[in-house]
Amino acid sequence: MDVLPAPVDPVPDPWPMSGLTLRTPRLELRVEDDASVRELIAAVHESGIHPSSEMPFRVPWTRADPRHLGRGIAQYVWSNRAKASPDWWTLQFVVRAEGRVVGLQDVVGDRFGVRREVATGSYLVRRAQGRGYGTEMRAAVLAFAFDHLGALAARSEYVEGNPRSAAVSARLGYRDDGTATIDHGDTRVTEYRVLLTREAFVRPGWELRVAGYTDDLAGFLAADPPAGQP
Repeated sequence: MDVLPAPVDPVPDPWPMSGLTLRTPRLELRVEDDASVRELIAAVHESGIHPSSEMPFRVPWTRADPRHLGRGIAQYVWSNRAKASPDWWTLQFVVRAEGRVVGLQDVVGDRFGVRREVATGSYLVRRAQGRGYGTEMRAAVLAFAFDHLGALAARSEYVEGNPRSAAVSARLGYRDDGTATIDHGDTRVTEYRVLLTREAFVRPGWELRVAGYTDDLAGFLAADPPAGQP
């Protein structure tokens, strides 16, 4: 009688970030793939992010030649994928409201397994601003970081002249954590740094729904395992 070979373990998912999704009452945040990055680029081209007279970002990437702005967005996303490891990673969530892409929300971990801190950054296209989405999407990733990854603190920053980011931080419980002087080409501006602890987080009045947070992903992020796992 022939002896069947022992079953082979399935090939591990080569990219365990794929499929990670956060849902709030109004928004879906899903880790990017190439198709969603194309949707994001189209939304940025259609609506823009801020008036040309303003620069709300530390790195003035939106001043790129419009013909090449989409390429820069894609290269930024791809470069973060390429660098990701348990020592340094970025979760880049494409944000949708009513099925349409409205922005990007990221969460960065630098030696997260030791430091237990994350940093966040985000933007919304102009047609989606003024609706409270910025607060909702940052609250979503903070709840995920504190309640699922095991973060103890979260950091953010905003540059002088970006009151929207400052207001989101204030609503969610961040405290001032110093300043730095940075340059936007020939312009000298102040960057304000803020810090949020898990205990100080002003939680929203809704419960975050999480899908796709697996053992493999937790190991890749050097984070706590999914609830119920050792």
